Amino acid sequence: MPIRRRYHLRKAPLKQLSAELVEKFGEAASETLEGTIELVELDGGREVILVNGKPFLLKTSDGLFPTLGSLGQIPLKRVIVDMGAVPHVASGADIMAPGVVRADEGIRPGDGVVIVDERHDKPLAIGLALVAGSAMKAPKGRVVKNLHYVGDEVWQLGSTGKG
Repeated sequence: MPIRRRYHLRKAPLKQLSAELVEKFGEAASETLEGTIELVELDGGREVILVNGKPFLLKTSDGLFPTLGSLGQIPLKRVIVDMGAVPHVASGADIMAPGVVRADEGIRPGDGVVIVDERHDKPLAIGLALVAGSAMKAPKGRVVKNLHYVGDEVWQLGSTGKG
């Protein structure tokens, strides 16, 4: 796994991260940053914030997003895909409009979303909405950029406990 650096966050960067979290996800989100907070720098300019050793937040050039493991504490709007799209999404592919069954109407371009399968309602990936929720069920086109999915390097940080 291409980890460039891993270190504990000091007070000033932690305070800045907390403020960014509140701005993006609301006041309750700041209370989730309790315990040992570490930052892992990955190749490609991505950063993962670990809380007590578990991946909690993903920071990319697109912004700050919860990981699949932190969805219980930081909820996101949902995009539901058909079962034919599941293997592609779980391999890191972006979400294409023909695979979308439903999407929350309140989704705006630039929002973080969770992609779930239609049968089991299980989270498959975290993505960046490229179009509004009402426009996701279209005949063609890319509608969500896949940022983090089950089995990727961010997911493995939590499952192996290594870094």
